[in-house]
Amino acid sequence: MRKLLAVSVLAGAIGLVGVAAAQKETRGVSKTEIVLGMHTDLSGPAATYGVSSSNAVKMRFDDVNEKGGIAGRKIKLIIEDTQYQIPRAVQAGAKLINRDHIFAMVASLGTPMNNALFKDQLEAGVPSLFPLSAARSMYEPFRKLKFYSAASYVDQVRAGINYFVTKKGKKALCVMYQDTDFGKEVLDGVQAQAEKMRVKIVETTTHKPTDQDFTAQITKLKTAGCDLVVFGTIVRDTIVPYATARKIGWSDVDFFGSTASYDLFVAAAQGGATEGLYAMGLTDMPYRDTLSPVAQAWFDRYKERYKVDPNIGAVYGHVAADLVVVALEKTGPELTLDNFVRAMESVRGYKDMFNGPEVNFAPDKHQGANSAFLAQVKGGRWVRLTEPLGF
Repeated sequence: MRKLLAVSVLAGAIGLVGVAAAQKETRGVSKTEIVLGMHTDLSGPAATYGVSSSNAVKMRFDDVNEKGGIAGRKIKLIIEDTQYQIPRAVQAGAKLINRDHIFAMVASLGTPMNNALFKDQLEAGVPSLFPLSAARSMYEPFRKLKFYSAASYVDQVRAGINYFVTKKGKKALCVMYQDTDFGKEVLDGVQAQAEKMRVKIVETTTHKPTDQDFTAQITKLKTAGCDLVVFGTIVRDTIVPYATARKIGWSDVDFFGSTASYDLFVAAAQGGATEGLYAMGLTDMPYRDTLSPVAQAWFDRYKERYKVDPNIGAVYGHVAADLVVVALEKTGPELTLDNFVRAMESVRGYKDMFNGPEVNFAPDKHQGANSAFLAQVKGGRWVRLTEPLGF
């Protein structure tokens, strides 16, 4: 009887130890591995961003792994293609969170896609780290597990409008935007700055991300008589409407977009179709001849590995991955969610190699920077025109 009791007590003790150990486990983390996830567009309308950013994230993490990892742990990155569609993003997110048990989501692309996942993702204790979206919802409302490193679409657009009104005398605004969470962020920025500066929004048009023909929208805006068109667009839906406007002879108007339009492929559109277009930028465009020696070495390794020049999406992906590495290194061997968040909040004075803004976090500040500059397409390349702009 005593032996039976002793065995029962021992079994119970072992069970309690097992429970305690399980409670101390951190999802996505083992003694040898950290599992990170990324949902992005690899084959849809924003694939130019998704492919290049995921390539750069993989390359940065592979660099870490080749040196033995961080505190003995190597980084495993799982990437899912959303095709820039919300239902696919929800499926991808559910897989990453519930089946792959990722520690954090890194550099995931798209405002509506991230917004659709936030509730389940944050409830599961999965941080959102530097998504490729500049919507305010990437860092507002303040949540412990949300980190974003740059200016919002709203602030970018407001700064751009302030420049065009004060420097170029623009008085009548039009807005052409995607009928998505992203596009509505741009519209919010235009409305806020127009009200502040007492200029009129004379017309707006919307479209789907997958639309191909924008003749109706451009004709409507031209008829309205605006002298500045603000784009809430990405790549293809920036190139085609701008080219359409110029083709029909609408030349007494300026067009500018957010950082979502600030893309290498936009500037290099066939036949100089986007010459003169303006957009807001966060970092220098990765043209090899304008990069620092360190960034040129990165450019060469990327091109050797992927057989293509890196796009701005690759810059965003590298910076996102590098910030994650910085925080993981600061965390050290005791990698728990709380320790990681504290490490991320301690990042100060971070500077990337692409002339981007200085990034600083704090326990009550999860937006690392808030500045953007104006650039213009000249000779098929983006040329920076200003220092960081305010409003």
